Amino acid sequence: MLVLRRRVGEAILIGDGIEVSVIDISPARVKLGIVAPGEVFILRKELREAEAENRAAARGVNRRAVAALVKQLRGG
Repeated sequence: MLVLRRRVGEAILIGDGIEVSVIDISPARVKLGIVAPGEVFILRKELREAEAENRAAARGVNRRAVAALVKQLRGG
């Protein structure tokens, strides 16, 4: 892992088309600005982790139990 120190207004370049700038710093947060080509997908890490957890939970679902629950909820 590369660790860099930057101040407000400073930036780093990643490859030829991505620039990450430090916009603001407070005691609990750092606000970043990212300039990147439209084809570069940018996602917060916690969203990717939540997606992985949801997929793992869905794989463990018993289809018969879900069908029975749906039937019960519909009043059948």
